Amino acid sequence: MGAAVWPGGVPSPALRRRAEGAGRLLNEGRVDQIIVTGGVGDVPPAEADVAADVLRAMGIPETAILRDTRSTTTFENLIEARRILANKETVIIVSDAFHLPRSVLTARRLGLAASGESTSLSGANPWRITRAALREIPALVWYAIRPLPGDFSTKT
Repeated sequence: MGAAVWPGGVPSPALRRRAEGAGRLLNEGRVDQIIVTGGVGDVPPAEADVAADVLRAMGIPETAILRDTRSTTTFENLIEARRILANKETVIIVSDAFHLPRSVLTARRLGLAASGESTSLSGANPWRITRAALREIPALVWYAIRPLPGDFSTKT
Protein backbone atom coordinates (compact mmCIF):
# COMPACT_ATOMS: atom_id res chain seq x y z
CA MET A 1 0.00 0.00 0.00
CA GLY A 2 1.20 3.49 -0.77
CA ALA A 3 2.13 6.18 1.72
CA ALA A 4 3.62 9.66 1.55
CA VAL A 5 6.76 10.66 -0.30
CA TRP A 6 8.81 13.38 1.37
CA PRO A 7 10.71 16.19 -0.39
CA GLY A 8 13.58 14.97 -2.52
CA GLY A 9 11.78 11.72 -3.34
CA VAL A 10 12.49 10.28 0.12
CA PRO A 11 10.07 7.56 1.23
CA SER A 12 8.18 8.40 4.41
CA PRO A 13 8.80 5.89 7.22
CA ALA A 14 5.41 4.30 6.47
CA LEU A 15 6.20 3.88 2.77
CA ARG A 16 9.61 2.42 3.59
CA ARG A 17 8.12 -0.03 6.15
CA ARG A 18 5.49 -1.19 3.70
CA ALA A 19 7.90 -1.64 0.78
CA GLU A 20 10.45 -3.47 2.93
CA GLY A 21 7.70 -5.71 4.33
CA ALA A 22 6.64 -6.65 0.81
CA GLY A 23 10.26 -7.25 -0.17
CA ARG A 24 10.68 -9.64 2.76
CA LEU A 25 7.63 -11.61 1.63
CA LEU A 26 9.16 -12.02 -1.81
CA ASN A 27 12.56 -12.97 -0.38
CA GLU A 28 10.87 -15.57 1.86
CA GLY A 29 9.13 -17.06 -1.19
CA ARG A 30 5.64 -16.21 0.08
CA VAL A 31 4.85 -14.11 -3.01
CA ASP A 32 6.22 -14.08 -6.54
CA GLN A 33 5.35 -10.50 -7.47
CA ILE A 34 4.81 -7.20 -5.69
CA ILE A 35 2.39 -4.50 -6.74
CA VAL A 36 3.51 -1.12 -5.44
CA THR A 37 0.71 1.42 -5.34
CA GLY A 38 0.33 5.15 -5.18
CA GLY A 39 0.43 8.09 -7.51
CA VAL A 40 1.92 11.52 -6.94
CA GLY A 41 0.76 13.03 -3.66
CA ASP A 42 1.92 16.34 -2.22
CA VAL A 43 5.49 15.71 -3.38
CA PRO A 44 6.68 13.91 -6.55
CA PRO A 45 7.59 11.31 -7.68
CA ALA A 46 4.79 8.74 -7.45
CA GLU A 47 4.65 6.69 -4.26
CA ALA A 48 4.84 3.50 -6.33
CA ASP A 49 8.08 4.61 -7.98
CA VAL A 50 9.69 5.44 -4.63
CA ALA A 51 8.55 2.10 -3.18
CA ALA A 52 10.03 0.35 -6.24
CA ASP A 53 13.35 2.11 -5.52
CA VAL A 54 13.28 0.72 -1.96
CA LEU A 55 12.61 -2.77 -3.32
CA ARG A 56 15.40 -2.57 -5.89
CA ALA A 57 17.79 -1.47 -3.13
CA MET A 58 16.82 -4.71 -1.34
CA GLY A 59 17.82 -6.68 -4.42
CA ILE A 60 14.29 -7.33 -5.68
CA PRO A 61 14.41 -7.73 -9.46
CA GLU A 62 12.50 -5.20 -11.56
CA THR A 63 10.60 -8.07 -13.20
CA ALA A 64 8.96 -8.87 -9.85
CA ILE A 65 7.70 -5.31 -9.34
CA LEU A 66 4.39 -4.20 -10.84
CA ARG A 67 3.31 -0.56 -10.48
CA ASP A 68 0.19 1.47 -10.03
CA THR A 69 1.31 5.08 -10.31
CA ARG A 70 -2.17 6.59 -10.71
CA SER A 71 -4.11 5.92 -7.52
CA THR A 72 -4.26 8.36 -4.63
CA THR A 73 -6.44 6.57 -2.05
CA THR A 74 -6.60 3.11 -0.50
CA PHE A 75 -9.75 2.44 -2.52
CA GLU A 76 -8.07 3.43 -5.78
CA ASN A 77 -4.90 1.49 -4.82
CA LEU A 78 -6.93 -1.70 -4.58
CA ILE A 79 -9.03 -1.09 -7.68
CA GLU A 80 -5.87 -0.57 -9.72
CA ALA A 81 -4.16 -3.57 -8.11
CA ARG A 82 -7.21 -5.69 -8.99
CA ARG A 83 -6.97 -4.56 -12.61
CA ILE A 84 -3.22 -5.29 -12.73
CA LEU A 85 -3.75 -8.75 -11.28
CA ALA A 86 -6.14 -9.80 -14.04
CA ASN A 87 -6.79 -13.49 -13.21
CA LYS A 88 -4.86 -13.77 -9.95
CA GLU A 89 -7.15 -13.38 -7.01
CA THR A 90 -5.07 -14.23 -3.94
CA VAL A 91 -3.11 -11.40 -2.36
CA ILE A 92 -1.23 -10.47 0.77
CA ILE A 93 -1.61 -6.80 1.58
CA VAL A 94 1.32 -5.21 3.39
CA SER A 95 0.54 -2.17 5.50
CA ASP A 96 0.57 -0.84 9.03
CA ALA A 97 -1.63 -2.80 11.47
CA PHE A 98 -4.10 0.06 11.88
CA HIS A 99 -4.57 0.31 8.08
CA LEU A 100 -4.92 -3.41 7.34
CA PRO A 101 -8.59 -3.92 8.33
CA ARG A 102 -9.75 -1.31 5.80
CA SER A 103 -7.35 -2.53 3.12
CA VAL A 104 -8.27 -6.20 3.49
CA LEU A 105 -12.00 -5.42 3.68
CA THR A 106 -11.82 -3.38 0.48
CA ALA A 107 -9.79 -6.02 -1.35
CA ARG A 108 -12.32 -8.68 -0.39
CA ARG A 109 -15.20 -6.49 -1.54
CA LEU A 110 -13.39 -6.26 -4.88
CA GLY A 111 -13.30 -10.05 -5.17
CA LEU A 112 -9.76 -10.74 -3.99
CA ALA A 113 -8.89 -13.49 -1.52
CA ALA A 114 -6.93 -11.11 0.68
CA SER A 115 -4.97 -11.48 3.87
CA GLY A 116 -2.81 -8.92 5.59
CA GLU A 117 0.77 -8.68 6.78
CA SER A 118 1.47 -5.86 9.20
CA THR A 119 4.66 -3.90 9.34
CA SER A 120 6.62 -3.24 12.51
CA LEU A 121 5.87 0.11 14.09
CA SER A 122 9.03 -0.02 16.16
CA GLY A 123 10.61 3.43 16.23
CA ALA A 124 7.59 5.08 14.60
CA ASN A 125 6.41 8.47 15.82
CA PRO A 126 3.71 7.68 18.42
CA TRP A 127 1.74 10.85 17.68
CA ARG A 128 1.58 10.11 13.94
CA ILE A 129 0.56 6.50 14.59
CA THR A 130 -2.18 7.54 17.04
CA ARG A 131 -3.54 10.15 14.63
CA ALA A 132 -3.49 7.68 11.73
CA ALA A 133 -5.14 4.94 13.79
CA LEU A 134 -7.95 7.29 14.89
CA ARG A 135 -8.51 8.30 11.27
CA GLU A 136 -9.08 4.66 10.39
CA ILE A 137 -12.24 4.32 12.49
CA PRO A 138 -14.55 6.44 10.30
CA ALA A 139 -12.62 5.42 7.17
CA LEU A 140 -13.28 1.74 7.88
CA VAL A 141 -17.01 2.40 8.27
CA TRP A 142 -17.14 4.39 5.02
CA TYR A 143 -15.17 1.78 3.08
CA ALA A 144 -17.50 -0.96 4.37
CA ILE A 145 -20.64 0.78 3.10
CA ARG A 146 -19.48 2.77 0.08
CA PRO A 147 -20.76 1.65 -3.31
CA LEU A 148 -18.33 -0.16 -5.56
CA PRO A 149 -17.71 0.96 -9.14
CA GLY A 150 -20.05 -0.69 -11.63
CA ASP A 151 -17.54 -3.24 -12.91
CA PHE A 152 -16.98 -4.53 -9.35
CA SER A 153 -20.52 -4.19 -8.00
CA THR A 154 -21.24 -7.94 -8.15
CA LYS A 155 -18.21 -8.78 -6.02
CA THR A 156 -19.24 -8.38 -2.39
